[in-house]
Amino acid sequence: MIDLTEDRIRLTLARVMDPSQGRDIVALGLVDTITIRDSNIAVMLNVPPHRGPAMEPVRKAAENALLALDGVTSATVIVTAHQARDTAATPEDADEPEGREKELNSSVRRFVAVASGKGGVGKSTTAVNLAIALRLEGLQVGILDADVYGPSQPRMLGVSGRPAAAGGDMVVPLENYGVKVMSMGLLVPDETAMIWRGPMVQSALTQMLNAVAWGDLDVIIIDLPPGTGDIQISLAQQVNLAGAVIVSTPQDIALLDVVKALTMFQKADVPVLGMIQNMARWVCPDCGREDHIFGKDGAAREAERRGLELLGEIPLSLDVREGSDSGTPIVVSAPKSPQASEYRKIARRLMEVADLKHVS
Repeated sequence: MIDLTEDRIRLTLARVMDPSQGRDIVALGLVDTITIRDSNIAVMLNVPPHRGPAMEPVRKAAENALLALDGVTSATVIVTAHQARDTAATPEDADEPEGREKELNSSVRRFVAVASGKGGVGKSTTAVNLAIALRLEGLQVGILDADVYGPSQPRMLGVSGRPAAAGGDMVVPLENYGVKVMSMGLLVPDETAMIWRGPMVQSALTQMLNAVAWGDLDVIIIDLPPGTGDIQISLAQQVNLAGAVIVSTPQDIALLDVVKALTMFQKADVPVLGMIQNMARWVCPDCGREDHIFGKDGAAREAERRGLELLGEIPLSLDVREGSDSGTPIVVSAPKSPQASEYRKIARRLMEVADLKHVS
């Protein structure tokens, strides 16, 4: 078995020619990043935006060349594109003309985004528990971890390893607890820093949607990164979102950023299905005393002020955190707990407001 080093990978890729340029892809500087995890290889090719569609034969040739190496069990080559100038998207860019053609063709019936204006409010934990809760209600469910810079769904769902090839350019999402998952965390090592600009992020998200054999799903829950930026706007443009759910703690500082998220979805013409108040209260397991560590009813009042439905309130609990860290979300690890019961209740309400139903 050969030693899979970056130098060896580059030597192999140097035999892959770009016919339109008459030179190999390494000499042309198209090889952006190389990631090696055991016998699995991932390569990013960075090309000018106008050449993206025409690079598919070259991308495939590079992938086949890597797969032919002794010791390689899987190889993924992704084409990304920088803009000619650095034009970061802004919320104003989301004002697309009506009738914009959506880029995604799939057998997924609904997409629901779970968002937050601020990090650290439990958005990803909420997303994974809602996904499992919807599966327990009988729906066929997937979860797309759209937080390219800080993917956490593989850890929370207890999955690892690279997605297997499904024929052609497609890969099979990993699955646990009956929920299918795709995440950048499955494609790069945990310690790798994703130092990508907007266009590269958008390209990666497009491929995680279009090049994944999701199968016949009733809904994909999209775990958005916190804030209001390129990823949120790109998904709003590419996917016909049934709506977004906003997660916040009752804390005033978290609610300040909720307003920004609401404005972004409004500009992107995405309906907000409601809000979830996370870490709503803490009940002492010994004496039963109830404390409101992050404030009381802040998200509930904000939802009422904005004319939004408060879908539910999740009590603060050590079990929720431990379950997420261990890959057994609270809906699985303690299905009769108050937190799991609330997630199940929210999931049933979400099925109503987002028109989610299983179609056999």
